[in-house]
Amino acid sequence: MTRLLLMEGNTADKRARAAELGVRSSSEIYALAILAHFPGFDLDVVNAADADWAIPGGRSFADYDGFVVTGSSLHAYDKEFAVTNQIAMLRDAAEAGLPVFGSCWGLQIAVMAAGGQVEYNPRGREVGFARKIVRTVAGADHPMFAGKGAVFDAPCIHYDEVTRLPDSATLLASNAHSLVQAAIVPVGRSEVWAVQYHPEFDIAQLVQLYTLYADDMIAQGFFADRPALDAYVKVLTGLAAAPQDVGLAWQLGVDEDITDDSRRRAEIINWIKAFIPGA
Repeated sequence: MTRLLLMEGNTADKRARAAELGVRSSSEIYALAILAHFPGFDLDVVNAADADWAIPGGRSFADYDGFVVTGSSLHAYDKEFAVTNQIAMLRDAAEAGLPVFGSCWGLQIAVMAAGGQVEYNPRGREVGFARKIVRTVAGADHPMFAGKGAVFDAPCIHYDEVTRLPDSATLLASNAHSLVQAAIVPVGRSEVWAVQYHPEFDIAQLVQLYTLYADDMIAQGFFADRPALDAYVKVLTGLAAAPQDVGLAWQLGVDEDITDDSRRRAEIINWIKAFIPGA
């Protein structure tokens, strides 16, 4: 049985708040994304942001074939336990030789674990869709991007960004908002395939995030008021229900980068095919 360990990035209170609003946790949406393409995998979740964290079933890293780091609302440069423990766990997984994949928070703590730097982005939040992500020369033929275009859009939500990669890392993709949109980050006896965006998100997850962060989205000027946000979410909800609807996709300015499940999740699929036995 192929088994992956997913490290949930959010704290218990943040997970509880999301559940109250009907928003899936970071590990739940990741599990759905992976199992949609690899239904025979066994997935465990470790809540490493919690003081009482434990790997399920008394297992150790030796019981897993890979390690996945989800998103989080935390800041990788903070010194609280919820942050430092996750960085330490990523290091331990890498020292155990596990292949590692991370998105958003996963990229940021991999960079911190390897000696790089993460800071608040002065351009503010990149949310909804990361536009015009461009592969670098190193990323042009990298297997992470098999099935993706040379330029593509992806689901995203983040305030912080990587401002300095470790010397050992390789930059694979950038856009106008954040220089580091994808990178390979060596850590310990492994390397982390990591992206700043969220290939695990489906369109329904974006609807849920606009619900969770509605007040912030209005206060930060993404929408003039609640009716404007609700109108946008109505179109997004329609596309989630009917991803083949070209009219709704046109209204949102998206294409198969977003609406095609395999293309949107290609980075995760490609990592699994490259490193995980039994894939």
